[in-house]
Amino acid sequence: MKRSEINQILKDAKAFMAEKQFMLPPWAYWSVSDWKKNKDDGQEIVENMLGWDITDFGSGDFNSRGLFLFTIRNGKFNVDKKPYAEKIMIVEENQETPLHFHWNKMEDIINRGGGNLVIELYNSTPENQLDTTSVRFKTDGISRSVSAGGKVILSPGESICLEQGMYHRFYGEAGKGKVLVGEVSMVNDDNSDNCFYETIGRFPVIEEDEQPLHLLVSDYSKFI
Repeated sequence: MKRSEINQILKDAKAFMAEKQFMLPPWAYWSVSDWKKNKDDGQEIVENMLGWDITDFGSGDFNSRGLFLFTIRNGKFNVDKKPYAEKIMIVEENQETPLHFHWNKMEDIINRGGGNLVIELYNSTPENQLDTTSVRFKTDGISRSVSAGGKVILSPGESICLEQGMYHRFYGEAGKGKVLVGEVSMVNDDNSDNCFYETIGRFPVIEEDEQPLHLLVSDYSKFI
């Protein structure tokens, strides 16, 4: 992805979150120079991968297969006491986050506003393949089930609990607008806890055609 494309995604995301009155912590808006001044005090942010996160999953087409995320809080296994994480995400209409599950993380995905979020579900087999059995889950504490590959549509205010080993793919419902999506979960570890059904790139390779508007979590080691 080009840095100019990432910068535009950041600008659009900030505008959408402001429209929905979802506010981020002050450090979200630090420049590179701000980061260098505050790097000692901001070690938890860097080490626990808090902050801006934009990926096209190696597709080269962010609008069709990609995701905007901001990790607000997160613990780190065997390092600190925080056992939970929180993210905010923006999902465009028909913008796919590909099939994956987590070995350790259990999470609630919440539609915080905007359009509808479509989630497709499968159980996983011991060999990490797609199972053909029905998937049992809860939406806001209500037990439900769908057949393998079944769709769950979350309207604003609704949430789903995704347990470990549950394959999920999601995207914004066509014609309903972009979706502000929250995630509340156990500790998040994108380096070792994601099992994607197909081989993808989790973090983008960036072509530096302009200066970063804000640093992504994958930028910290390069710029700070």
